[in-house]
Amino acid sequence: MTGLRSLYPEIEPFDSGMRDVGDGHSIYWERSGTRGARPAVFLHGGPGGTISPRHRRLFDPDRYDVLLFDQRGCGKSTPNASLEANTTWHLVADIERLRRMAGFEKWLVFGGSWGSTLALAYAETHPGRVSELVVRGIYTLTAAELRWYYQFGVSEMFPEKWERFVAPIPVAERGDMLAAYRRRLTGDDRVAQVEAARAWSLWEGETITLLPDPDTSTPFGRDDYAVAFARIENHFFVHSGWLEEGQLIRDASRLRDIPGVIVHGRYDMPCPARYAWALHKAWPRAEFFLVEGAGHAFSEPGILDRLIYATDKFAGKAE
Repeated sequence: MTGLRSLYPEIEPFDSGMRDVGDGHSIYWERSGTRGARPAVFLHGGPGGTISPRHRRLFDPDRYDVLLFDQRGCGKSTPNASLEANTTWHLVADIERLRRMAGFEKWLVFGGSWGSTLALAYAETHPGRVSELVVRGIYTLTAAELRWYYQFGVSEMFPEKWERFVAPIPVAERGDMLAAYRRRLTGDDRVAQVEAARAWSLWEGETITLLPDPDTSTPFGRDDYAVAFARIENHFFVHSGWLEEGQLIRDASRLRDIPGVIVHGRYDMPCPARYAWALHKAWPRAEFFLVEGAGHAFSEPGILDRLIYATDKFAGKAE
């Protein structure tokens, strides 16, 4: 693995705060790198995830002024785990609020996993505000993608982990796992809610890397993280992200003037590679990297190498 690019050194934000975005929500944001350098925004996964200090390190701090934020109900944003006024389109509007707050005319948009879904939705809605687009672990939220991960598909690859995922759900309800989990994650029984949240969250945490990686999966099992993650993710997926079927690939022509990079692991279990390939075909201007020997997580060496390549490239940094 020698010669592969890796994360930039640890860095602290130079500015941070809470932004009232209406509807009772306040979102946490931070900026790192160099004030006034190339603008960028980082969109975390989930939905229901959170930003991490590692995410700041995907960008050369001398060349980028990068804004990161916890999406509605996530991380340091409040109210925690709230589903009210929490949809894809609320988040797209929040990204625009943050861009205006920062005073950026355009910015590089970087998103992985659910962050790729949100990045595509934002870029297709506001193409004139996107200077470049970097997306990883492509997820377009079609019915087939949801079935593959939560009904039948990945279950065949990880039978022992699938057994733990379905355990909180009675056999009679397993024909629609999304709906069955929603009943428990939004119900009044706190014990059942936490049990379901941990099972939901760990299913993801333990299937996103090619090989087992406790450093990646363990945080998914923490009760505080799991409840917000599972509630919000299930909420979005039950509603298909408030997207029309196939919308993000259908509207990819709106990206035609945006330079981009698409990075996807060959053995990405949550997000089958065929959808990354479809995006590549619909948006030929973007460079496409299908990384061999890699799963879903951004931390996998081959994927991380291509992501740093992308941010370096758009910062004008030579190979």
